[in-house]
Amino acid sequence: MQRVCVFCGSSLGVRPAYAEAAQQLGRILAESGRELVYGGGRVGLMGVVADAALAAGGRVIGVIPEGMVRREVAHQGLSDLKVVTSMHERKATMAALADGFIALPGGIGTLDELFEIWGWGQLGLHAKPLGFLDVEHYYRDLMLFLDHVAEEGFMRTRHRAMVAVEPEPEALLAAMAGFEMPETIWDSEIGRR
Repeated sequence: MQRVCVFCGSSLGVRPAYAEAAQQLGRILAESGRELVYGGGRVGLMGVVADAALAAGGRVIGVIPEGMVRREVAHQGLSDLKVVTSMHERKATMAALADGFIALPGGIGTLDELFEIWGWGQLGLHAKPLGFLDVEHYYRDLMLFLDHVAEEGFMRTRHRAMVAVEPEPEALLAAMAGFEMPETIWDSEIGRR
């Protein structure tokens, strides 16, 4: 993974550990020679991860819809800022640029981004690793729910296992490095579990 797309909140959240993890991830990506791809904002965890990667000498590519640039949330100090027309184009551009995807804590937008990428993976539209950085057990209940989804037959267990979940950036990157794409839902008869 030479380029890692990080999905995260435009807020900092209530726990200092979230910003600390974003800062650590940005620094680790830069120090390991990986480029950061993200949503292009200067606010919240987005700004923290970008600033940390830049401070460590990393290359940071932001992708932001033009409407958000007009609201003055675009980070102006990036290596490359790509301005796109819509949120759909933003997600497609980030997906095309990245070799892997990590979700830091975030809200609906963060979940939307990672779940769309995850869905594309199970359909075989890409074979890139995915991960949740589970800072302070932020994603614990979501993971339990996804286990329930698989147990109830609405997700194949091999697709539930597609995403790595770790509390520390180094462990998450190591788990993602060992990613092997499972069969897609089209590689076997639909409905077979």
